[in-house]
Amino acid sequence: MSVQPAHNLSLEEMDKQSFLHPYTALQDHAENGPTIVASAQGVNITDTKGKEYIDSMAGLWCVNIGWGRDEVVEAITEQASKLAYYHSFASMANEASIRLADRILRLAPDNMSKVFFGNSGSDANDTNVKLVWYYNNLRGKPDKKKIIGRERGYHGVTVAAASMTGIPMVHKAFDIPLPQMLHTVMPHYYTNAEPGMSELEFSKWCAAKLEEMIIAEGPDTIAAFIAEPVMGAGGVVPPPEGYFQEIQAVLSKYDVLMIADEVITGFGRTGNWFASETYGIKPDIMTIAKGLTSGYIPMSGSIISEDIWQVLVNGTPEVGAFAHGYTYSAHPVAAAAAMANLDIMEREDLPANAARMGTYFQNKLKQELAGHPLVGDVRGVALLAGVELVADKANKTPLDMNLKAAPTLGKYCVEEGLISRALMQMNALSFSPPLVINEGEVDEVVARFQRALNRLTDDLVKSGSWKEK
Repeated sequence: MSVQPAHNLSLEEMDKQSFLHPYTALQDHAENGPTIVASAQGVNITDTKGKEYIDSMAGLWCVNIGWGRDEVVEAITEQASKLAYYHSFASMANEASIRLADRILRLAPDNMSKVFFGNSGSDANDTNVKLVWYYNNLRGKPDKKKIIGRERGYHGVTVAAASMTGIPMVHKAFDIPLPQMLHTVMPHYYTNAEPGMSELEFSKWCAAKLEEMIIAEGPDTIAAFIAEPVMGAGGVVPPPEGYFQEIQAVLSKYDVLMIADEVITGFGRTGNWFASETYGIKPDIMTIAKGLTSGYIPMSGSIISEDIWQVLVNGTPEVGAFAHGYTYSAHPVAAAAAMANLDIMEREDLPANAARMGTYFQNKLKQELAGHPLVGDVRGVALLAGVELVADKANKTPLDMNLKAAPTLGKYCVEEGLISRALMQMNALSFSPPLVINEGEVDEVVARFQRALNRLTDDLVKSGSWKEK
């Protein structure tokens, strides 16, 4: 295809001609083109046609402070005018990234020791894989390399991160997962627990399944277990009672590292700075991104424990320099943006606001939606929520995926002026609004979602695809 001159094309046509979009149905996009976002303020975004939406996903789970925060823009501008870039290889450093690493460690669990900076949650999880392998090589355990994730867990899209991800769509046609990556059961109490099983009993069952896998594979081959404190893209699934305590008892028994993927849950989302605090997780490695800069500029991090750091630093005589890093690791402009972002979060106590508004949001969702005949489950914690659709509430019978109910509902939400997100290969939609959202905005999110849900219900009834039991 020859590229047409730009002056002959609308912005939509230029997009279709030139832009390969991530996580997009390519054929549909080639026919219908993009929605182009022009501006944003607070919890709202506006497209180039002037239509305004409440973005109840905060972009991609990330704009924690909301849009239009001038002090972040000013921090970016000031840092770019002073030192727009320098690398961090060979002991080189810049003030913004030094201060940021120190600040993150003051917010993180007490056993955390050092921060390695990257550019995205995906590359941070790739870094974590290499750190785990490096660590075990230095400990003289070269066979201890397998990493266990969870079915429907999400950890990114680079080769190693996508392999740890447990969603088939992410693997299909990409020749992944890597053979070192395994997946145990997801802790989805609503769908996976046996009738009459308590949450704690279900957590013990999940831990037993993990232990069975470790024993079957050989404990000397299992290096780490990676988990989101609350599963995000895989369903917005909070852990059942006692889950991480039961899991970590198994990990400790077999000398397996705990990687807490806090890309979504970090920086206030669950009502604490980190969900590791919310759920009593004691991580060896933490993955951070998204809320670190509220998406104003790309940045991520891998935080390692003091125990891991001691192995790395003591291994220097044997292996030489730590031969890992990115051109843009610890980018000074990104670090300055993160510092300004954290200033706002601390000054406005946004983790506490997430807890307060989250309680209101969760109650409002349950109050307005739980009785709907298509809604099987409303779940979440603080400002992170999921709504799962079913064909039959009493039996938890799922809707036929061929009906494309969740994507259709997502489309109707957009038409109603609401951005939600249909989750991959699930009949569920997610919510993760900016932490600055207020009660009136929460009410409007739920009202718009209700209107979209009623439209979907009417469609399914009229087509004969579904009827209320």
